[in-house]
Amino acid sequence: MQFERIENLRIDNDLTQQEVADYLHCQREVYRRYEKGTRQIPVDYVIALAKLYNVTTDYLLNLSNKK
Repeated sequence: MQFERIENLRIDNDLTQQEVADYLHCQREVYRRYEKGTRQIPVDYVIALAKLYNVTTDYLLNLSNKK
């Protein structure tokens, strides 16, 4: 499953993959794999990203269009 929204939100907020990885306390390559869907993203990271971007977890997971 690709999480296009986390990539789009990162870009819209002028953040690099490294900056988001630092926020999540993980390696940049690990975060890149979350964006590309080659690695499953942990629930606590989904929650942290929702807080970072001020959106719902459903929005991040593409289950809703409501932020």
